[in-house]
Amino acid sequence: MLRPTRREFVAACTASITGACGTSKPAGLPPVRTLTHGPKHHWFGYYDKLEFDPASRLVLGMEVDFEHRSPQADDEIRIGMVDLEDGDRWTDLGSSTAWGWQQGCMLQWIPGSSSEVIWNDREGDAYVSRILDVKSGAMRTIPSAVYALSPDGAWAVSTDFRRLNDTRPGYGYVGIPDPNSDVLAPDEVGIWKVDLATGERDLLISVAEAAAIPNPHSETAGMKHYFNHLLVSPDGSRLIFLHRWRAADGRGRFGTRMFTVGSDGSDPYVLDPYGKTSHFIWRDPETVLAWAWHPTHEDKFYLFRDRTEETEVIGPEVMPLNGHCTYLPGNAWILNDTYPDEDRLQHPYLYEVSSGRRVPLGHFYSPAEYNGEWRCDTHPRFSPDGTKVVIDSPHSGEGRQLHLIDISEIVGA
Repeated sequence: MLRPTRREFVAACTASITGACGTSKPAGLPPVRTLTHGPKHHWFGYYDKLEFDPASRLVLGMEVDFEHRSPQADDEIRIGMVDLEDGDRWTDLGSSTAWGWQQGCMLQWIPGSSSEVIWNDREGDAYVSRILDVKSGAMRTIPSAVYALSPDGAWAVSTDFRRLNDTRPGYGYVGIPDPNSDVLAPDEVGIWKVDLATGERDLLISVAEAAAIPNPHSETAGMKHYFNHLLVSPDGSRLIFLHRWRAADGRGRFGTRMFTVGSDGSDPYVLDPYGKTSHFIWRDPETVLAWAWHPTHEDKFYLFRDRTEETEVIGPEVMPLNGHCTYLPGNAWILNDTYPDEDRLQHPYLYEVSSGRRVPLGHFYSPAEYNGEWRCDTHPRFSPDGTKVVIDSPHSGEGRQLHLIDISEIVGA
């Protein structure tokens, strides 16, 4: 039997996943349903936000009319949601001019609410957040952008998106210049705790404070420091973030330390000091799963026990590549994905913790023009009932769109 060429293999995989207009089920894979369609492009962004409402019916997304370039200050996206029980009907909710390709505008459901969503926006010379009740239409504005929310939905954590755009384009927002651009480690910039009822905020830890904590594994003198990837623990007692630095001229690779700190700013702790922490998720209030380098097994997924040096390698042979990891409700399964392989296929999958088996959810083609800042990672997100996954992907030929994967048969729900 002749082996198919790479072009034939990619075309076959793309066709099998795309299917017709409705749900498709390639052999051996769960059914996939495309939720949004062109000519405009739709996506959600990061993997650690609540995309679904508590009933697992409404799916949030963003809409834009261009791709393959960086956002400009006047580029507006639309905010909307898809109703899975009403023909995947799209409802427009609002707009934003504070967004990036990787994490969007931090759009997410407020935990514990069946009707309120939040996203970041720009108002004059400031970044703000909008809280909208999708049932009543009532909207209010918080005078601070947000990054991640507490599990009770009462507060959020934030960082300086002006500095983030300056140090890591694609994650911050354009439109407002960073006033501390020439400061290597500012003491007035860091992580803020934001009250979502009053809008008041308090600085928990500054960039200068983190930079001053000794780092025996890397020389950071003369480097420009910033924070990225904030996430609150499941009980709200602590938060995790990446302290990063790069050359003051913006050239070269960045270094990284993974920190945790109390939600009152107390007891900062360097959880991973080795310089290569990437994607992570809280498994429980004491434990973090992260892709990192560790001297025991080098580049792998590890469980880190907070405020200790305890680590455990996870799936070293089955999950050998970096990906966007979360736990399904109950922590019996890890939802993960891969970056494009040599055939430009991205592979979301489930990892069963008890057995160590890996279950593929599809093989999605990402054309070569989706790279760098405007790449389209699948960033898989799960529904609260644990039976559905939504990904961002351009495999259907309509640009980036939202696609739903039914995992109910796999997880036995």
